[in-house]
Amino acid sequence: MSTWIWLLILIAVGALSMLITALVVRRKDSDKVNYMMDALEDGEQNFRFRGNTALNRALNRFRSIIDKQSVQNESVSWSKLFRVMTHEIMNTITPIASLSDALSKDSNLDTQAGLETISASSKELIRFVESYRSFTRMAPPVRKTIAVDELINRVIQLHQGKTLEQDVSIDYEIRTADLLIYADEGQLMQVFNNLIKNAIQAEATKIRIVADLNAEDQTVISIINNGKPVPQQKREEIFVPFYTTKANGSGIGLSLSRQIMIHHNGMLNLVQSDKHSTVFALVFK
Repeated sequence: MSTWIWLLILIAVGALSMLITALVVRRKDSDKVNYMMDALEDGEQNFRFRGNTALNRALNRFRSIIDKQSVQNESVSWSKLFRVMTHEIMNTITPIASLSDALSKDSNLDTQAGLETISASSKELIRFVESYRSFTRMAPPVRKTIAVDELINRVIQLHQGKTLEQDVSIDYEIRTADLLIYADEGQLMQVFNNLIKNAIQAEATKIRIVADLNAEDQTVISIINNGKPVPQQKREEIFVPFYTTKANGSGIGLSLSRQIMIHHNGMLNLVQSDKHSTVFALVFK
């Protein structure tokens, strides 16, 4: 063989080796990214990639950024929770303390009326504590495979009497056939109950439930209503435990619903709220 032929063979072998090496590295890099995404979806952030490659440094830096953001978000959430709890407790205890003090000092006050007021305030405080206990002691989901169309049919049947009584129409659309989710049906029914009840309280006359797959092949169930929109300045607060704008609201419906979805490795989001419609989305990852 001539020198040129050997040279071409060496060049071809070298190019092939480089291509195989590149493909192996690309596969490893792809596996690292997929591992990181799976870990983040499962709430695990204690991973760290060894080696000083550019990708490892970038992934580790990305993890550090997420860690810092999570700590900041947790701090803000706790701050909001303590603020709401303090407000709720002080609003209940202050009149009890004030009225008790007045009754002990002024014999002319109506003792019966005062005791009734104290009793009512005490019951309100007990209601608040019970709400807190139900929020913090939520049972882990007992999952099974559920057909989405059957689930939504049961939701509509359950609320049929209430919606007819309130002159509210409720229907649904399955945009992707044979959707299945792996979830706790009882807990999901609680989420739907909260969202439908909130829609009715917001004076909705039409509620529509739409199920589909998103671009990432995740099942998304949207609950759409034409009631009063959530004010822009309140949209960050509505998922804070015990925060409520309703006179007789407990403030745990949406926060509990979001916690249920998080325990299902999913999420509940307010996607849209304007004069046309309010849309909450249940995302099952």
